[in-house]
Amino acid sequence: MGAGGSTSSYEEAEHTDFVFLWGSNAREAHPIWFHHLLKGIQNGARLYVVDPRRTTSAAWADVWMGLNVGTDIALSNAIAREIIAAGLEDKTFIERGTTNYDAYKKAVEPYTLDVAERVTGIPADVIRDAAHKYAKADRAMICWTLGITEHHNAVDNVVSLINLALLTGHVGRYGSGCNPLRGQNNVQGGGDMGALPNKLPGFQDIENDEHRGKFERAWGRDILPQAGWNLTEMMHAMDTEQLTALYVIGENPAQSDADMHHVQDILGRLDHLVVQRSSSQRRPRWPMSCFRRRRHGRRAKAPSPTASAVFRDVGRPSTRRARRAMRSGSCPSLRDGWAPTGVIPRRRTCGMKSARSRRRLPA
Repeated sequence: MGAGGSTSSYEEAEHTDFVFLWGSNAREAHPIWFHHLLKGIQNGARLYVVDPRRTTSAAWADVWMGLNVGTDIALSNAIAREIIAAGLEDKTFIERGTTNYDAYKKAVEPYTLDVAERVTGIPADVIRDAAHKYAKADRAMICWTLGITEHHNAVDNVVSLINLALLTGHVGRYGSGCNPLRGQNNVQGGGDMGALPNKLPGFQDIENDEHRGKFERAWGRDILPQAGWNLTEMMHAMDTEQLTALYVIGENPAQSDADMHHVQDILGRLDHLVVQRSSSQRRPRWPMSCFRRRRHGRRAKAPSPTASAVFRDVGRPSTRRARRAMRSGSCPSLRDGWAPTGVIPRRRTCGMKSARSRRRLPA
């Protein structure tokens, strides 16, 4: 509530009774968590997948609810109205732990099952069944990810799902909760460990004197009582040359940012740029990891985007060939004024296997 972290642990997915997997293909995007969920399914949990696509996660579901794109709020409101109409709401939890229930009840009233069927494309009896199963379950989770959040009304989508959990009291108890699975597999773990500009490990506020003091005593050094830059602010800082060195770990901002050419331009103007990547990841064509040096007080000209990509990849044949090229002076990066840690030949692919050829994980 108010943070991007889950209220439930991985272990709880093994002991829950009902799971709404909403806008998430966790089978592929979050395989470790999904294996915990598979244990829960083997223990009797019911899985309802809400997704316009029939994903690989839906293959494990009791019910796949293939709604029309953009109708998530209509569906969640219809489920809420059915729960209220059937008298399945948790009145005690609503009274003790929520506000504005009467306004919410009035807001969802127009979303009858017939209206929801017409808007979402899901049969009314399927919506009714999902509402009753979720409300009656002793322990139930709602899990979502980018299928919910990458919309212009993303906040409203998330709030509508949280309202379902509050309506039924499925939050704050073991095996029940609201669980954003995040965009990538290790985002949650990174947040837990403090890899956030405004939080210490455990999501503790860096501007809170008490929280900061604990870590200062443990780490034996002072911590600045101010939040750092987030990624967007870092891009602006690089553009204005307030930030001149960057260490990128397991990320490719030139690919993930909306304006690739702008990112390439500002990365090319850094004094120092290092990228740490695993050898199994796709290799960028544009030089992403290098040591830039200056010439006569001015930055050296960056090679073109089609030049050899530069990064650290110890022990691979391509790196050995690159070292030989560097010793012989034939490396194009050296001629352009770069001192690389390794060079990948042009048009060389990373050798990743296609999804079709990957070994299937056991059930």
